[in-house]
Amino acid sequence: MSSIEGNRAASPGVVKEAAKAPWELGRAQAVAFTVVAALLVNLVIYAIGAAVGGSFEFTDGDKTQSAAPGGVIFLTLVPLVIGVTLVALLSYRWPAVIRVAQVVGPTIALLTIISTLMADFDGASTLALAAMHVAIVPILIFGLELMRRRVVRQQARA
Repeated sequence: MSSIEGNRAASPGVVKEAAKAPWELGRAQAVAFTVVAALLVNLVIYAIGAAVGGSFEFTDGDKTQSAAPGGVIFLTLVPLVIGVTLVALLSYRWPAVIRVAQVVGPTIALLTIISTLMADFDGASTLALAAMHVAIVPILIFGLELMRRRVVRQQARA
């Protein structure tokens, strides 16, 4: 018997803690974490893009429109709140939806870079906006993984 096993046998509380995943969040916590983390990262990327001269403006017909900072906030919050909340709700009946979302969500984030590239943003703005799409990928995967770990542990106890 190793020293770790000996310690666990001596202290039942340690066994209970060892059974818990080291990083996990409840559904609502995972939604909040993912959305807030993505928003903060995207605002930092926006600030860097603006600092290097990005205007975040594009033309719509004959009008010049600004995509920031309101557009950055809105287009970060709305899709993530809707998507991650939907996954959290569906996971009560279909826990495997979390793994599906870990593929589908990042894929959508990366594919929607095309809309940024098709708009007539300046170079710094285009690069910053594309970087925001890419930055969401690991945040989304990690946030959903934290949710999945809690769901799996709760299922194992049931």
